[in-house]
Parts: sequence; structure tokens; C-alpha cells
Amino acid sequence: MTPFHNPSVAAVFEAYPAGIRKKLLALRELIFKSAAATKGVGPLVETLKWGEPAYITAQTRSGSTIRIDWKESNPGQYCMYFICTTTLVESFRTNFPNDFTFDGNRALVFRRQDPVPMDALASCVATALTYKLKQGSKRSRVRRSGAKRP
Repeated sequence: MTPFHNPSVAAVFEAYPAGIRKKLLALRELIFKSAAATKGVGPLVETLKWGEPAYITAQTRSGSTIRIDWKESNPGQYCMYFICTTTLVESFRTNFPNDFTFDGNRALVFRRQDPVPMDALASCVATALTYKLKQGSKRSRVRRSGAKRP
């Protein structure tokens, strides 16, 4: 398991019910492993955003923030959240329509009793962690084609 470097994040994980903690720790580990295996991502910063564990590519600025959390108001599920103004969840819905349950354009929802499709999720995480790299290359192609900058 990847050690915690932020005591505030560790405290949030400790506060989760044991069964949910195990599931969220598996998501956390997948995020760190995907970051290490994905070219251009670099080290992650683990912090809290809105009181939820969040993973940021602060050094390379290659990706979009990923958050994970469980809510007491919905005890049978936990989620992986993405910035809703990106096209990430839309692309996950297109590429993995039968693998996940989606919450609008902001989250992948996991039911506590169901297995997580880890290979598909690793692909989603890698896509999120390189989102800005891909957006930058799209902007460059538009500029090279003669389009004016906005």
C-alpha cells in the first residue's frame, strides 16, 4: 500500500467504515499505480478537496483532479469523482457503457457489494491523469491548422 504523506487524508480514511475503507483504499492504490505507469503524469499530490481525498498532478499539471469518497447519506455506494466541466465521464460512458454506473457527468458510482472492473477503471484513471496533455495537443492541432486563438 502507498503510504500516506498527508495526515488529514489518512484521518479521513480512518473515519470510513471498515468495509468501505477497504474499497476506497483499493481505488486509492489504483490511482497511484496508474499514475506511476502512465507516461507524463509524474508524482501525485494527495490532498483533501471539499473534505474528500483528492489526487492532483501538481508537478506536471498533466491531468484533471480525481476525488474518491463515501457518503453516510448513501451508505450502499461510494464514488470516484471527476471535474464535471471536462468530457471525462462522457468518454467513460462511451468506452465502458456496461462496466460502470454513472452520476451525470461527474462520477463513477460503485455499489458496495459489486466487484469493481479494475482494468476498465485503470484506463479511466490514466485518461483523467493525462486529460490536460490531450487537451493541449488538441489546441495545438487547431492552431497549426490555421485557426486563430480564442
